[in-house]
Amino acid sequence: MQIDTLISAKWIIPIEPTGTVLEQHCLAIHAGRIVDIVPAAEANQFEASTHLKLPNHVLLPGLINAHGHAAMSLMRGIADDLPLMQWLNEHIWPAEQKHVSAEYVHDGSLLACAEMLRGGTTCFNDMYFFPEETARAAEQAGMRATVGLIVINFPSAWAQNADEYISKGLELHDQLQSNTLINTAFAPHAPYTVSDEPLQRILTLSEELDIPVHMHVHEIADEVEGSIKEHGVRPLERLDKLGLLNPNLVSVHMTQLTDDEIDRYANTGGHIVHCPESNLKLASGFCPINKLHQAGINLALGTDGAASNNDLDMFGEMRTAALLAKAVANDASAMPAEVILQMATLNGARALGLDQEIGSLVKGKAADVIAVNLSGIETEPVYNPISQLVYATGRERVTDVWVAGKHLLKDRQLTTIDVDDVVNKARQWQQKLAD
Repeated sequence: MQIDTLISAKWIIPIEPTGTVLEQHCLAIHAGRIVDIVPAAEANQFEASTHLKLPNHVLLPGLINAHGHAAMSLMRGIADDLPLMQWLNEHIWPAEQKHVSAEYVHDGSLLACAEMLRGGTTCFNDMYFFPEETARAAEQAGMRATVGLIVINFPSAWAQNADEYISKGLELHDQLQSNTLINTAFAPHAPYTVSDEPLQRILTLSEELDIPVHMHVHEIADEVEGSIKEHGVRPLERLDKLGLLNPNLVSVHMTQLTDDEIDRYANTGGHIVHCPESNLKLASGFCPINKLHQAGINLALGTDGAASNNDLDMFGEMRTAALLAKAVANDASAMPAEVILQMATLNGARALGLDQEIGSLVKGKAADVIAVNLSGIETEPVYNPISQLVYATGRERVTDVWVAGKHLLKDRQLTTIDVDDVVNKARQWQQKLAD
């Protein structure tokens, strides 16, 4: 059988079934899709245009960063060691008001794409102004993305009010219909920045278009207290009354949860994105992911923006999530490595409604694949490749990345992004923002 690419590797972790590790297997790719995974001894059935032999590597599906603000990479380190609301009100929002533009979002998003690809992330879910520019950057990089159709009550350089945000978002959704790599989700910023009327409209539209609603929810205690003062109920109860607690909802952070709220959320079929490092840095609280997992809620993993993390490192998030979960649950067996790895791959795809396309290495799915070299001082010996990926491996061990079969990172070199140009533009923006 003639195929485009055959990759031979020491291990393949398909994610489905959970915990599976295939030794000395080959992954066959043709026309951007996975043709098959076979033992190395059976690979002679394929005649590949490219045969890549990786005797020290593990192949796995590309990581899915299920929540971020890509363009905010240009604000990496601009205001550190501050509480969330002070960070937003005194630093981030004023800087955005002064500097955010189409050019800013494109340049920042391309910087983020370069960082994510080099760290093994092949798909990201974004929330920011000028989402058409984020889409353009992702397309330029060859990455897969879900761009947020942002909605917020406040005026910005992109839109003046909720109606205009929604209108422009719908226009972008229509423009992206034929794009096989870029999808959309409604992205109301948070319960405290979006009023009831636009939220009700978003609910109706998300059901009509069958796209997710991606939103910061229960991020900090002050958010919950503010909702009780303004609306008489906690944010989740308000969203529930509006009908937003449903399988399309992707709630980010969720650090302030009661047991009753966990049970209610589990019954509605919504998804949760855990951003452990951003939550720790901003002292937002602890998302009880072991409880959420036991309740049957689909849990994905995200970095948040580089302005509050300060990186887009999904390997770092996996390790932090695994360790933090054990401490919060007071249980060393909580959230084992294979569960955390699934959060960073297949669960992220489920949250975005893309699990039939990506998130696992399964025959017929898109060939979004990464190769990680485990032959190094820092990663030897290897008893369990899954454990090694979560607890011992850094993103610098990612050597190769494919999205839809296209080789975007080749032996640590980006093939679609001019690194020097991206870095030069980042430095130019740094000078502007520092003024």
